[in-house]
Amino acid sequence: MGGSEIIFAVAESPEGGYEARALGHSIFTQAETLDELRASVRDTVRCHFDEAGRPNVIRLHLVTGELIAV
Repeated sequence: MGGSEIIFAVAESPEGGYEARALGHSIFTQAETLDELRASVRDTVRCHFDEAGRPNVIRLHLVTGELIAV
C-alpha cells in the first residue's frame, strides 16, 4: 500500500471525545480532543502497517449528524 492514503471517518463519541474508524481496514481509535485524535490515528497507522506497506497520507473525514425537517 505504500504511496497511497488511508481514510478515517471521524465522529463525536456518545461518551464524549471523538472516534475514528478506517475505511476498508479494521482500525479504530478514540481520543478526547481532535489534536489527541490526530496523534492517536498516526500512532495506530504506524502500528498497523509495516514500513513498506504504510500509507503516505492519512485523511480524516469529519462526519456530522444533522437532521433536516421535511
